[in-house]
Amino acid sequence: MGGKNVAVIGAGWAGCAAAVELARAGHQVTLFEAARTLGGRARRVATDRRQLDNGQHILLGAYRETLRLMALLGVSREAALLDLPLQMRYAPHAGGMDFVAPRLPAPLHLLVALLRAKGLARADKMSLARFSSTARWMGWQLHKDCSVSELLQRFDQTDRLIQLMWRPLCLAALNTPPERASAQVFLNVLRDSLGAKRAASDMLLPRVDLSALLPDAAAAYIKQRGGTVRSGAKVRRLQRQADDAKAGADAAGSWRLEVSGEAVGGTWSAAFDGVVLACAPPQAAVLLHEIADTEAGVAQLCVQLTAFEAESITTCYLQYDPALRLDLPMYALVDAPERYHWGQFVFDRGQLDAAQAGLLAVVVSASAEAAAMAQPLLAEAIAVQLATVFERPELGTPQWFKVITEKRATFACTPGLQRPANATGLAGLAIAGDYTAGDYPATLESAVRSGVTAAAGLWDAPRRPG
Repeated sequence: MGGKNVAVIGAGWAGCAAAVELARAGHQVTLFEAARTLGGRARRVATDRRQLDNGQHILLGAYRETLRLMALLGVSREAALLDLPLQMRYAPHAGGMDFVAPRLPAPLHLLVALLRAKGLARADKMSLARFSSTARWMGWQLHKDCSVSELLQRFDQTDRLIQLMWRPLCLAALNTPPERASAQVFLNVLRDSLGAKRAASDMLLPRVDLSALLPDAAAAYIKQRGGTVRSGAKVRRLQRQADDAKAGADAAGSWRLEVSGEAVGGTWSAAFDGVVLACAPPQAAVLLHEIADTEAGVAQLCVQLTAFEAESITTCYLQYDPALRLDLPMYALVDAPERYHWGQFVFDRGQLDAAQAGLLAVVVSASAEAAAMAQPLLAEAIAVQLATVFERPELGTPQWFKVITEKRATFACTPGLQRPANATGLAGLAIAGDYTAGDYPATLESAVRSGVTAAAGLWDAPRRPG
């Protein structure tokens, strides 16, 4: 495949991955991003307080494509990520549990963690062991998908284990409540973490901001290989330009983009040999609508793109005296909305980046109800939750707060959800994003894998039904 002129629309993690792979293959890449900062739904943001991330993320050792891409781009894993063993740890006074997997070969690490776990009764431990052994025996596969809640009931999981282990893991991984979340996708995540080598279950916390973790390095890589990165450039229109020298619906042609923004001097138009649509599903559907008028397969794809149900994630940043420090970099929290306890995990950012000493980040996944509250009330409720859970009154009075909600952070990962393939049925046009078909929910890893797959098959054109 000789070098071609390729456009990637959207510089989230999927778009960055696609652009890097295409540049590595020798193509001339132009990466377009409507926002000024690269990273999409995992990026740094400038606020009136300080520079923050638009959300707190946990990566896993199982994220092989993300870690491979970081290594390719020269991002040091040791410098950029804090590597912790698999754990679910609650504050000692909160009546939770303390589950930490030692760095032993799998599955011995889980067995020892279970034996040493504090805060779990014998019935809880037997319940967890039964789940793990049964899931392994099943090959982590279900004959028919169901909700995570149904799966847990089928496996006779105790109420306490559901509250302290499975519910927070489901919310963190799928950003969908267990009663609505896909059991098969949940098992896929557990298969590649709990069911794989010990290192795959490691929890990796970013020490640097999310744009610096991969997107900024991707932009530098693309430029080094003669490509172009245009932030603040919104693609307004995508048109197919048929190559008259080739007949048939599968004929490879060129694609024309119309772009607006300061980065292109107002308005701009150019033709490309290939295009990867790596923007959010609604925006991708808008750009595809002209093509959908003549291509039944693309019309069907647009229906899929507009059918996703969005789930939000809220991160509440609370700044305290820089001397304040939690005993651990990360704790799980029991969310109890009826008591206005919204937080599910809290991160001590000062233990990840010394420049952020005294800054705590509290995450609320599937956060529609919490996000509907006035921000000062939500921040106050979370601060009171921390003060109560850790029995530290000073946590109830932060110096300042900042609440950031990504309203369309992920799609609702429901049972049997049909997700579109990367291929559109047209050579030279592919889609990429964490919402495309794959084993994982909407995570950084699924975004990266989708971008890599889209780049590899950009000029393939399997026919779509319809």
